[in-house]
Amino acid sequence: MTAGQVTHEADDHRWLVLGICCLSLFIVGVDTTIVNVALPAINRSLHASLDGLQWIVDAYTLVLGSLLMLGGSTGDRLGRRRVFQTGLVTFVIGSGLCAVAPNLGVLIAARAFQALGGAMLNPVALSIVRNVFHDPRERARAIGLWSIAFGLSLGLGPVLGGVFVTTVGWRYVFLVNIPVGLLAFLLTAIYVPESRAAHARRIDPIGQVLVIVGLASLTYAIIEGPGDGWGSVAIVGLFALAVASFALLVPYELRRAEPLIDVRFFRSRPFSGAAVSAICAFGGYGSFLFLNTLYLQDARGLSALDAGLYTLPLAVSNIVFAPVTGRLVARIGIRRPLLLAGVALGVAPLLLTSITPHSPVWLLFLSYVIFGAGLGLANPPITNTAISGMPPEQAGVAGAIASSSRQVGSTIGIAVVGAIVGASSGAGFGTAFAQATHPGWWLIAGLGAILFTVAAFTTTPTAFAGARDVAASLQPEPT
Repeated sequence: MTAGQVTHEADDHRWLVLGICCLSLFIVGVDTTIVNVALPAINRSLHASLDGLQWIVDAYTLVLGSLLMLGGSTGDRLGRRRVFQTGLVTFVIGSGLCAVAPNLGVLIAARAFQALGGAMLNPVALSIVRNVFHDPRERARAIGLWSIAFGLSLGLGPVLGGVFVTTVGWRYVFLVNIPVGLLAFLLTAIYVPESRAAHARRIDPIGQVLVIVGLASLTYAIIEGPGDGWGSVAIVGLFALAVASFALLVPYELRRAEPLIDVRFFRSRPFSGAAVSAICAFGGYGSFLFLNTLYLQDARGLSALDAGLYTLPLAVSNIVFAPVTGRLVARIGIRRPLLLAGVALGVAPLLLTSITPHSPVWLLFLSYVIFGAGLGLANPPITNTAISGMPPEQAGVAGAIASSSRQVGSTIGIAVVGAIVGASSGAGFGTAFAQATHPGWWLIAGLGAILFTVAAFTTTPTAFAGARDVAASLQPEPT
């Protein structure tokens, strides 16, 4: 079969290829949130502490956020279909290991292995979609459907988790990935064409190690700080290691021709604002789900299924607002939707700063609807802002940094809110946990306020004019 025939067949099946890629995005996104509702059941089964529960979530988001850019560049170099299938196999194996984990340590390690597969899926799948959709209008529609799949995965995760935990047990939260992953692998082998970048970015092993060491040491210090003592040698040393890693990363990346993270992007105020906004929005979202699921099940005494159904207003609100916001951004720009997102993500947790085990259900639902709307309002502008004004050949890298910022935000947010709540509750659960969550909700409201402030200063006409100047400086000089 000739290359022309392969391309023609790929074009004929392009919408099916999109569906396959969205399927992979869905299972990776769902696993970011589905486990939250299972945390109380895992706690009872494996006798996990609060910091152990934090690691179950953060091991996944930490590895995913650290390796997304490496996954994308590896697909460009070795072949996108090959790396995509490798990611599916790794994700399926990791899911199986999570399902049979006999103790907390094995489960955390399996979650990290699972995320290794996920890091090979999302960026590579998006590259595949871009490669099979040649018409700009069709490509825009395809990426819009891709974004909807992402919103669905985040919103439905807690609901699906509640169904599985209540009906068949928490281990099926992970087992369900196996048939879905195997189906995606088979369909990929049949329908997805192989492709590579004309000029693949070189791997940056030192930069990658510095990112992993910096994020891992910072996360570990925050999670374990309350137990070990903030002034202990180990915790202070880990904070120092994190600072040193990031301090070394910037000058090292500036000297590389093809860095893992092009720090020159951050001279653009809109791009820097998008990265900070992503950290705040998804730091708030990860923290919100983490606190809320423990509150609903441990303080309020709901079943996992009821807890999942309680979060349905958040999911529906997010799913409704995300596509609407995409059209709003095209019509009125990113500034107003992003400012509204900051207000919503700040107001929603404020409603919960005085909750008790007997707070009215309408108050919870109102908070969930507002928070879901805020997340739906934030996500499309963040992606748009990250790539706006960037040279076309740099848009993919800029988008990957924004995606990594989402996972980093979730990782750090859960670590910080867990540390704060753990200090208030003495790492205990039960009805007293409701009062212990109060400072956590204030923290999440603060993240919304930061998002609003950052958006106000980084989405002005002057900021975008500066972004165009930065983009011009990133263009290669003519030879």
